[in-house]
Amino acid sequence: MLLFCPNCGNLVLLEDSATSLRFSCGTCPYICNVKRKMTNQIYPILKEIDKVMGGPAAYENADSTDAVCPKCSNDRAYFIQIQIRSADEPMTTFFKCCRDTCQHMWKD
Repeated sequence: MLLFCPNCGNLVLLEDSATSLRFSCGTCPYICNVKRKMTNQIYPILKEIDKVMGGPAAYENADSTDAVCPKCSNDRAYFIQIQIRSADEPMTTFFKCCRDTCQHMWKD
């Protein structure tokens, strides 16, 4: 989390003194003492990327092309193209290795 000085708008820095923690601005005399210690929390993954794209069924009717798998060096891969950015950006191509024992997925 970034905090900005309410007086001048610059980024405030966290100072660790012998007695306490405080935020201070490097350009003006603003100081804010930290009253309680904050901790971070790790949030669980909400959805797997494969499930968002349609799961295993996404590649059922996909075409295959010449593409080298970065995991097993197979020279064939299924591909699908999805517009994940704005309309003026190119589509993103997702690949899945054709080899049954590999099935590695990557994007280009």
